[in-house]
Amino acid sequence: MPSNSVYQEATIPTQWERSWQNFRANSLAMFGLWCVLALLLITINARWLAPYSAIEQVGELLMPPSWDNSGHVSFFFGTDDLGRDILSRLLIGSQLTFGYALLVAFASSILGLLIGILAGMSSGLKSSFLNHILDTVLSIPSLLLAIIVVAYMGPGETHVLLAIWLALIPRFIRAVYTAVHIEVAKDYIIAARLDGANNFYLLYNSILPNILTTITTEMTRAISIAIMDIAALGFLGLGAQAPQPEWGAMLGDSIDLIYLAPWTVTLPGLAIMFSVLVINLVGDGMRQALNAGID
Repeated sequence: MPSNSVYQEATIPTQWERSWQNFRANSLAMFGLWCVLALLLITINARWLAPYSAIEQVGELLMPPSWDNSGHVSFFFGTDDLGRDILSRLLIGSQLTFGYALLVAFASSILGLLIGILAGMSSGLKSSFLNHILDTVLSIPSLLLAIIVVAYMGPGETHVLLAIWLALIPRFIRAVYTAVHIEVAKDYIIAARLDGANNFYLLYNSILPNILTTITTEMTRAISIAIMDIAALGFLGLGAQAPQPEWGAMLGDSIDLIYLAPWTVTLPGLAIMFSVLVINLVGDGMRQALNAGID
């Protein structure tokens, strides 16, 4: 017959279970999570969800949205100045803005995480030299750094993704490096080293669980930055080129129509704002849940 202490230990929730319970209790975070999942599904299935082609003229020029008296139900969000369906362009454009932002953020996080961990667990010249390089690179705003890279390589989707990837990597390296460096200096890590624990054991069992909040915060921040930078470069004409339906490019192409056809400007702008908002809601919820789970 198991004792009461054993039974109580078996029912104690783990750190992950406590974090998930805290996350579920946050209504704003759950709203953001469902919206992010919906955006992800839309991004994956955009080609099948779009009712029309994103680059071909399918209706009258500057047709208002369907809720306007002059609108038509066949074009729910209306058409642009070339007669292209805005709903179709927004759906397919999610792949070029939201989808690419996810890809470039994850790609930069992998490399930044590896370099940051290696640098944080090392010391001496390597760590100091990397620290000075990061200080220099991070003094340049990510968008400005991306503009410099695109201006050198030329406009285009591939060059934009490469530029943003290069701009995000130093942020991950600095955040992970700082978190790991602080963690390594703590007494329990020193005691574990004296007890014979190797670096891999310390990293997997002690350091990574304690820097998850930093990784989560930087990941969601990187996705938000990537969305805004992709849209900003598209708005400036340095990103996806016409007739590609990237949200920032749609906003830039329609800025002159803000008084004549305001829906052509507001709808892409709302798509950018909404995607950044829900990503930040999820990031804040995860940070609070992980901190509460650790406590």
